[in-house]
Amino acid sequence: MGNSYAGQLKSARFEEALHNSIEASLRCSSVVPRPIFSQLYLDPDQHPFSSADVKPKVEDLDKDLVHRYTQNGSLDFSSNLTVNEMEDDEDDEEMSDSNSPPIPYSQKPAPEGSCTTDGFCQAGKDLRLVSLCMEQIDIPAGFLLVGAKSPNLPEHILVCAVDKRFLPDDHGKNALLGFSGNCIGCGERGFRYFTEFSNHINLKLTTQPKKQKHLKYYLVRSSQGVLSKGPLICWKECRSRQSSATCHSIKPNSSVSSTVTPENGTTNGYKSGFIQTDAANGNSSHGGKSSTSSSTPTRPGNYSLSPRPSYASGDQATMFISGPPKKRHRGWYPGSPVPQPGLVVPVPTVRPLSRTESLLSAPVPQTPLTGILQPRPIPAGETVIVPENLLSNSGVRPVILIGYGTLPYFYGNVGDIVVSPLLVNCYKIPQLENKDLEQLGLTGSQLLSVENMILLTIQYLVRLGPDQIPLREEFERIMLKAMQEFTLRERALQMGAQCTPVSPGQLPWLARLIASVSQDLVHVIVTQNSLAEGISETLRTLSEMRHYQRLPDYVVAICASKIRGNEFCVVVLGQHQSRALAESMLTTSEFLKEISYELITGKVSFLASHFKTTSLGDDLDKLLEKMQQRRGDSVVTPFDGDLNECVSVQEAAAMIPTQNLDLDNETFQIYQPQLTVARKLLSQVCAIADSGSQSLDLGHFSKVDFIIIVPRSEVLVQQTLQRIRQSGVLVDLGLEENGTAYQRAEKYVVRLDNEIQTKFEVFMRRVKQNPYTLFVLVHDNSHVELTSVISGSLSLGEPSHGLADRVINCREVLEAFNLLVLQVSSFPYTLQTQQSRISSSNEVHWIQLDSMEDMSCEEKLYFGLNEYSKSLQWGITSPLLRCDETFEKMVNTLLERYPRLHSMVVRCYLLIQQYSEALMALTTMASLRDHSTPETLSIMDDLISSPGKTKSGRGHMLIIRVPSVQLAMLAKERLQEVRDKLGLQYRFEIILGNPASELSVATHFVARLKTWRGNEPEEWIPRTYQDLEGLPCIVILTGKDPLGESFPRSLKYCDLRLIDSSYLTRTALEQEVGLACCYVSKEVIRGPAVALDLSGKEQERATVSENDSDELLIDLERPQSNSSAVTGTSGSIMENGVSSSSTADKSQKQSLTPSFQSPANSVGLDEGVSAGMAGAGETLKQECDSLGAHMASSTTSKPSSSSSSSGPRALLWPGQPIQGCRGLHTALPPIVILSKAAYSLLGSQRGGKLPSSSSLLPHADVAWVSSLRPFLHKDMSSEEQSLYYRQWTSARQHHADYNNQPDSTSGTRTCHPRRLLLTGPPQVGKTGSYLQFLRILFRMLIRLLEVDVYDEGEINTDHCESSEVSQSEGEPWPDIESFSKMPFDVSVHDPKYSLMSLVYTEKLAGVKQEAIKESKVEEPRKRETVSMMLTKYAAYNTFHHCEQCHQYMDFTATSQMSDSTLHAFTFSSSMLGEEVQLYFIIPKSKESHFVFSKQGKHLESMRLPLVSDKNLNAVKSPIFTPSSGRHEHGLLNLFHAMEGISHLHLLVVKEYEMPLYRKYWPNHIMLVLPGMFNNAGVGAARFLIKELSYHNLELERNRLEELGVKRQCVWPFIVVMDDSCVLWNIHSVQEQSSQPMEAGVSSKNVSLKSVLQHIEATPKIVHYAILGIQKWSNKLTSQSLKAPFSRCHVHDFILLNIDLTQNVQYDFNRYFCEDVDFNLRTNSSGLLICRFNNFSLMKKHVQVGGQRDFIIKPKIMVSESLAPILPLQYVCAPDSEHTLLAAPAQFLLEKFLQHASYKLFPKAIHNFKSPVLAIDCYLNIGPEVAICYVSSRPHSSNVNCEGVFFSGLLLYLCDSFVGADLLKKFKFLKGATLCVICQDRSSLRQTIVRLELEDEWQFRLRDEFQTANSSDDKPLYFLTGRHV
Repeated sequence: MGNSYAGQLKSARFEEALHNSIEASLRCSSVVPRPIFSQLYLDPDQHPFSSADVKPKVEDLDKDLVHRYTQNGSLDFSSNLTVNEMEDDEDDEEMSDSNSPPIPYSQKPAPEGSCTTDGFCQAGKDLRLVSLCMEQIDIPAGFLLVGAKSPNLPEHILVCAVDKRFLPDDHGKNALLGFSGNCIGCGERGFRYFTEFSNHINLKLTTQPKKQKHLKYYLVRSSQGVLSKGPLICWKECRSRQSSATCHSIKPNSSVSSTVTPENGTTNGYKSGFIQTDAANGNSSHGGKSSTSSSTPTRPGNYSLSPRPSYASGDQATMFISGPPKKRHRGWYPGSPVPQPGLVVPVPTVRPLSRTESLLSAPVPQTPLTGILQPRPIPAGETVIVPENLLSNSGVRPVILIGYGTLPYFYGNVGDIVVSPLLVNCYKIPQLENKDLEQLGLTGSQLLSVENMILLTIQYLVRLGPDQIPLREEFERIMLKAMQEFTLRERALQMGAQCTPVSPGQLPWLARLIASVSQDLVHVIVTQNSLAEGISETLRTLSEMRHYQRLPDYVVAICASKIRGNEFCVVVLGQHQSRALAESMLTTSEFLKEISYELITGKVSFLASHFKTTSLGDDLDKLLEKMQQRRGDSVVTPFDGDLNECVSVQEAAAMIPTQNLDLDNETFQIYQPQLTVARKLLSQVCAIADSGSQSLDLGHFSKVDFIIIVPRSEVLVQQTLQRIRQSGVLVDLGLEENGTAYQRAEKYVVRLDNEIQTKFEVFMRRVKQNPYTLFVLVHDNSHVELTSVISGSLSLGEPSHGLADRVINCREVLEAFNLLVLQVSSFPYTLQTQQSRISSSNEVHWIQLDSMEDMSCEEKLYFGLNEYSKSLQWGITSPLLRCDETFEKMVNTLLERYPRLHSMVVRCYLLIQQYSEALMALTTMASLRDHSTPETLSIMDDLISSPGKTKSGRGHMLIIRVPSVQLAMLAKERLQEVRDKLGLQYRFEIILGNPASELSVATHFVARLKTWRGNEPEEWIPRTYQDLEGLPCIVILTGKDPLGESFPRSLKYCDLRLIDSSYLTRTALEQEVGLACCYVSKEVIRGPAVALDLSGKEQERATVSENDSDELLIDLERPQSNSSAVTGTSGSIMENGVSSSSTADKSQKQSLTPSFQSPANSVGLDEGVSAGMAGAGETLKQECDSLGAHMASSTTSKPSSSSSSSGPRALLWPGQPIQGCRGLHTALPPIVILSKAAYSLLGSQRGGKLPSSSSLLPHADVAWVSSLRPFLHKDMSSEEQSLYYRQWTSARQHHADYNNQPDSTSGTRTCHPRRLLLTGPPQVGKTGSYLQFLRILFRMLIRLLEVDVYDEGEINTDHCESSEVSQSEGEPWPDIESFSKMPFDVSVHDPKYSLMSLVYTEKLAGVKQEAIKESKVEEPRKRETVSMMLTKYAAYNTFHHCEQCHQYMDFTATSQMSDSTLHAFTFSSSMLGEEVQLYFIIPKSKESHFVFSKQGKHLESMRLPLVSDKNLNAVKSPIFTPSSGRHEHGLLNLFHAMEGISHLHLLVVKEYEMPLYRKYWPNHIMLVLPGMFNNAGVGAARFLIKELSYHNLELERNRLEELGVKRQCVWPFIVVMDDSCVLWNIHSVQEQSSQPMEAGVSSKNVSLKSVLQHIEATPKIVHYAILGIQKWSNKLTSQSLKAPFSRCHVHDFILLNIDLTQNVQYDFNRYFCEDVDFNLRTNSSGLLICRFNNFSLMKKHVQVGGQRDFIIKPKIMVSESLAPILPLQYVCAPDSEHTLLAAPAQFLLEKFLQHASYKLFPKAIHNFKSPVLAIDCYLNIGPEVAICYVSSRPHSSNVNCEGVFFSGLLLYLCDSFVGADLLKKFKFLKGATLCVICQDRSSLRQTIVRLELEDEWQFRLRDEFQTANSSDDKPLYFLTGRHV
């Protein structure tokens, strides 16, 4: 039984899971039982791949080995969970060779009381191989152990003993008929019939038992004695059991191939569950079985193509879709890397023969080809017999690229060829819709002919040259370009003469012509009958080739058949190309298994022995032993000394470095870009909440909680924990207490391993139990392992298969309304497909990094993939991105020698040797120098010499990326052994970076790290790579993908030479280079050439021999040219292996300091979380000074002088490394060494031949939708790339998003509304950003529960009239008798009027003037606000959503906006002197409030209640809210304020704003003002509200009178309230006996309903004109509440009696103070205004809308940038050339008056004894002036003016009540001024004459003015004069 990834399973656990699975599969009717492996793959205690784990599986491989010899091996996954039930049928068909369905078979019931469990015999004994594999089984002589398959236990083999005479021989012959077998469970012997035996062992067959069908395998014992599945039993003659030269007939693609289940097709109604990993990396999938039997009688081999030892029969190594039904072949791929949904593929199966071959011979199938071909007889010419020993003889395994047409059948040694569908989809032109074709610049008609495709292919191959391999994406571009050319040509030809296409006859010579320029690299073979001839010819030539003969790289076989037209394919023979193509067909998982298989089976032993000797031919081990002996017990000094200095081990362990004081461990900073991105995330969350989809109600939550899910990497978990701890986010969110947060952080980070289920269930329980907490599930690195749960059951042994899907996409997560999912990824492409679950609008992209250039405050700039690519154009001698050419040449030589090994194995062995020899060359054997590549040598030199230069012993980190865990372990062991034998174990550390395990660092290095860090506790150990800051070390980073771990700033080299052509997808390639991305100081990017180009002259001297040590010491006196540390690039540019002598130093010194002075100021390199989140905060330390010091010191001082002469800025930290190697390096990004393949993709950014990595397939789990698609431009933003991938890629079958298919009817995908994607380049700071997002999300939720309200004390309290009439305190309502005796307090107390003119009272005359207004305030002052928690009675704006009020807010799904109707309402207004037409917009639900005519639905009136109505669930007064510019922000949702009761609320809006208000408030009644009022102020709205209400009152009185109601019984009040009233309070005074003076005030929040109901209940209410309440402030004291009622001004929220105030109008022209004006007029008419002091109103500070939005601009703009217009320019002399303004005349006048008091009324300034007399109006003429308001109406009550000398007279639009006699009553000061304002010039003159003003006032012609309007805008005119 095969085991999990992690080695041997715990058998008890296994059995339990297995039994459950079996039981489930028996009970369930469907074909696919529940997967059990997913429970078993993950075992936390074991590390994948320890060498012990792999042993038990060797026999599985041996067994596989035998199969590969014997089977033409269709990959029949009898072990497969999904395909299991189909298998018996398949075998049956095979036997009966027909298409008839299997004969049903009913078996005898088992004897009473016997065991019937599958896998056990009737005696109850276990027969399963998995339980018996370790048992010793005795069998009689002549018997063999064989494995039987039970249909109910697909993953198990049952062990039986069978007499071998009844089994076939090697050739499938000579088996005796009949059966003889024993049960090895209970020991029962002598079963003579297979039927009887199958009953005994509980096979439970549904078909007739046959030994040929059910006895499948021989069982063999491995050398360790483990019994395991061996070769198949060869029941048919066509197979040979040993590898003889048998030819297998391999079924060609022309026969039925319905087996190949296309990606989303089904076969026989059975949905294929296969995995399809894709790509350029290959594809692994299951074919569904087909019941169509094949004509060739080959039996399917059960071969679990698993290169990784951890795999055996029970596992699913599902690797391919195959061609025809069971004759499958791993060398054959029915398709291309891009799945084309729904097609069935005709392809031949090719099956490798020889088991010595690894997976390489088995490229994995990809998408199916088109077309279904019916079976037809095989013509003789269409078969190809693959020659024996092809690979051995030629050293090449040819790759056949499927072209156009039918490939032949392959027989014979098919293991030595590979068939690749790489380009096949390029030749199948997809059907595109017209809009797509237009986008591509094509027309539907011109598709390329086959001839043209052949010529293009040849041209492409010729152009490739010897080094490159064909790339699908590149060829697709060429095809597209060609089609576009054809389109252009066609268009041209429509006008001109027709040109002829290539005829089939011309094709051969044209093809040869093109190939002729290729220098023999491309050959063309043309045949007449079939492609088979051309392929056979090529293979024959190849097998007969001698090694010295030159092979072409490509042979293009063309069949110019008369019958079928032209067909072709390409045979790739180039050593490099064929290997790269074959390897690139495997997915990462597959090639890692392949590598592990090669290591385990010992296939690498030849290679290993090759590397046992050094390049000079010495025995490496002996040499090392010799060196160790020579050194004795001493070791090389750990630091601060040369490599030749040795000390004893004890001394080395005791050496303590100097402490580094520049490490401020605890700093945690969030940088500007992170803040910006966090805000972007927040605004996206708000957008989701505001979208109206009801998917997120932010107002519902008061807390934020989170969990972070990371891939299986121990270091990543620790790193994320560190970030959480440093950021303090747990405390900030109130989740943990300060003391415990450190320990408790662990429950917030979960990694995707087998423990996640329980942790996640706990989390989901918290989500369910806390509905008022908003949970955020952060899925970090979400592109890793995004496979579906379903495919997980067929898993390729990836322990985390489908786990992410199970967590992120489970139903609870999708449905939880209080859970946001934030997926974070640097490579989000796999999340951006046609099936993506994330809406493209919910993607938040990192801010464009160029825009960061502008942030001069940012010390650091991000240096990522694009910067690396661009850096190649800097033209510096020491590039940051390099390709080690020497290494590549060595690799190629070795690869030719070992054609059967995976290239990564060869590369890895070579790399280990390179590093080992470099170490030896640098320490003891200088003769080896010439045998290491200069690149490796300089890296090692830098690594081991840098600690020796300083007392602190700090050095660099080198990462060697080795994806295969076994290879990485091997590399670590080898390098460690070399290091230790050379005595360098105290000099640098070698660390295995295995994601599955924690870091392990030697204790003496931990001690060193602790010293550097300072205050760490005793038990501290490094847990993240960032903790290794400064440690000289090699990290061998293993694992399938890098998982987003951050590296310290001391990372200097990133060795990616193993990352080769297996990494041909964008994600795979870019995430490797992502390891090196980091932040650097700006200068590096600004002046790279200056900053970096230093090392050219200071190269390493590669020729220092062993006895050169003296010279080295001398060199130390100079600025280190020897190790070139000064340059910060460590002299790694020894292209020529020699270096100029160190005399260049002097010239270098000068160039250094200036070029690096600037980086010296920057913060240290922030690897990792970005600028902000650094590993233990180290990365944040200020490097600036230290850097400056080193810059300077490296040029001027000796190493010994710690900082004495180090220049002006050096005296900083003496402990710093003075040599400057650290300091300089800090400024530079790590150097990346790539393989040739990767370099050509990443390096050729502009004008390169290859497309850069971005045009590759984005991820192995996705596929291109079409081979014709636009190019992805290099400069596309990440948003544009996302849209591109969403259009042109789709998820493969095993992808977690695969089942999120678009709705077939509407074509829309279901995106999850609460899921966001945060994308940003690697190491840019995303963790910091999302932690900051959590913080500001929490703050926002708290803010959503708060509101800023004005908190200002009343003004002018010192000069108010004292109320003579005493009031008893506890009275709920005023008593009309006593109240009417109170005087009216004309002073305005509302703080918003603090900058208004005072209203004159007698009391004011006595106030000392200067005390009142000290300063003249020009700019609008900031008003005091305070934050209050919202209560359940608040009024809300549109951003509030909750369950209770969403009906109130939105129309329901059933009703639509059209359900509200528009009604005109006309009445005449005496004031306006014309008819006024208003419009009502009335939603259906509100029609009950109105009366309509019987016919025609004409609006007649708005219903009003009666004074006598007593309804506790209603308020009587209609509520009018005028609103402008606040459709979103106005507090118009009164549902909660009214406690949900029915009420009549009308929004009064301007005509042009109506659509906006209607959109946001569809359920509100709108009253739309006529268009003439679009520019009017609030006075007009109030005027019309009052006029309309009075008119309506009359209509209602008339209507109700007819019903017998008295006129005065109709309710005459309306409420007019502002759109910023948010909360209402009730106050009561609590007396305290001890100090009666300081009684406390208790206040409580109440609803608007209770306030209104209370006021409406006032006795004799109809006798009051206006009722209101006071403004809230913190300063409300019991003093101000002494009187429960005041007779004074009321504002903002009033109950207005429209009956009593019928003759008092609002001034409809007014923009400001309209309420003060109205109150004064109402009072002078003798009406009562009452303010309830025990209620108060809180007004929200709303930032937008209201009066603020009038910007005064010139009517005719002369130029854009005009100086602001000052208020004194708002008026001008009539007929002057003044700039005319585009603003209403009245607005200009009021604004002018506010600022012109000094000019108009100089005598009145600060002279409150002599106010300005204003008749019938109150206008604000500035705070320095008092106004005495006098009404001209007869019988009005006015302030006592006796003895007052007025300093001015203001007459504003005065009417006929103002006469000359009235004015003569008042006395004026000498020099008092007059201002008369009229509508036009003529009325101005008439007024002056009528009022006889010229008698007492002196006018001059130049004193006439007008507002600065054009004559169309009707300016106002005014005249000023002086009193004589």
